[in-house]
Amino acid sequence: MTTQTAVAAQDAPVNPAGGRTDGTTAVSGGVTGADQPAANRGRTSIADLVVVKVAGIAAREIPGVHDMGGGLSRTIGAVRDRVPGGRPNVGRGVKVEVGERQAAVDLDLVVEYGVPITDVSRDVRENVIAAVERITGLEVVEVNITVNDVRLPDEEEPPTGAETRVE
Repeated sequence: MTTQTAVAAQDAPVNPAGGRTDGTTAVSGGVTGADQPAANRGRTSIADLVVVKVAGIAAREIPGVHDMGGGLSRTIGAVRDRVPGGRPNVGRGVKVEVGERQAAVDLDLVVEYGVPITDVSRDVRENVIAAVERITGLEVVEVNITVNDVRLPDEEEPPTGAETRVE
């Protein structure tokens, strides 16, 4: 009896980058049959959005990361976060490419003024890789980081309970 450890062939179409076009990737085989161990019967698929969220949460855990995303996405996100019942978008500033066994992650960061950007980038990279690989089982081949802005100490945060000019 052999145990299948590689990713099984996908039923969904595959894009040229190697990932499925339905936004998921299978990370465990698709063997069937009563002679197979229970843990190996069936397939596990992980949506790209899962990898985005895991990477976003892991990046935000690092001290010195103030926010994530480019200027426009941060502005829209700040307005959305102030809406009653609005939840922060943990995927803001995160892009992923997910293949059958591997993932690549691109992050847009805003760092606090005074923190060494190279140290923050290294810590973010290590934390994202560890979290994505541990939680999803995918191998992270690269984490590219773009620092879009620096939060200065005298910059005020938008008040959380501020009234807007429009309804």
